[in-house]
Amino acid sequence: MQTVRLGKTELQVSRIGFGGIPIQRLAEGDAVKVVRRCLDLGVNFLDTANAYTTSEARIGKAIAGRREQVILATKTGVKDKKTALEHLELSLKQLQTDYIDLWQFHNVSTEAAYEQILGPDGAMEAAQEALQSGKIRHLGVSSHSLDLALKMVPSGYFETVQFPLNFVTDEALSELLPLARQHDVGFIAMKPLAGGLLDNAALALKWLLQFEDVLPDPGIEQAAEIEEIVRIVEGPWELSAAERQEIERIRAEVGTRFCRRCQYCLPCPQGINITLMMTVRSFIKRFAANWFQENDFSKVIETAKTCIHCGQCEDRCPYHLPIREMLAENIVYYEQMVL
Repeated sequence: MQTVRLGKTELQVSRIGFGGIPIQRLAEGDAVKVVRRCLDLGVNFLDTANAYTTSEARIGKAIAGRREQVILATKTGVKDKKTALEHLELSLKQLQTDYIDLWQFHNVSTEAAYEQILGPDGAMEAAQEALQSGKIRHLGVSSHSLDLALKMVPSGYFETVQFPLNFVTDEALSELLPLARQHDVGFIAMKPLAGGLLDNAALALKWLLQFEDVLPDPGIEQAAEIEEIVRIVEGPWELSAAERQEIERIRAEVGTRFCRRCQYCLPCPQGINITLMMTVRSFIKRFAANWFQENDFSKVIETAKTCIHCGQCEDRCPYHLPIREMLAENIVYYEQMVL
């Protein structure tokens, strides 16, 4: 498979990555087979996170004896040095390796989180120690906040940025991607299929493949999925006039009902986690039912039920989403699918 340079890391990564969220839902043996099929097809960039329950351990089993073929990326979502170092040791153990190619701070989307990471005894100190010891080779960050990503990319701390990019969520194109190129920060496109919203994988990936220095990182659950994706990657990538028209049609249809998780709607006077509630359908597609029980998601749902319909969130939403209506729909959907 064709490879692409991942910014200043100088890592040569496969033209498509492997996102490790969906394999949590599989039996262990099936998960291992899916990862190995990816390797067999030339996918060498495997991206997971400490928070993805069994994902790291399953990837670790799948790459046993093939570590030299793989570029391993994982993440920690904590902000303090002590816990970040504990997460790193756990990741190394579960991935069955003595180093991580790319360690990322996970979902840094608020100024407070970023300041804590950079502050005394923050996670950045853990990263610097790990870089010096060789336990990690490169440092990156993922975020859902465009404003904060625009601040972090030129900071000099990070070699990669992972941010949503697809033909519905394309806000990164105007400033963030050019800024990443300017600072030679590798760009990893999370949610290339809009968190499962876009059913036409060929259309979504062909659109992303137009950007030669962007690494799409789709979540993979079945061998058939990666086989289809590899066929798309092998080309041709050019979009026909009919495909461009279809993209515009989907944008128009989906755009008024799709949350970009920019968080401009917050804070809610009732304490509702609006951005989390707006992505309930995507979460249900990606995680097994027991994940919601283990993470006490019922509290999020019960808080959402306290909505007083004040409309402050909709007034602040730059995309004019019908947030109150969508919250009510997602509560019903959750109770039908999970309870």
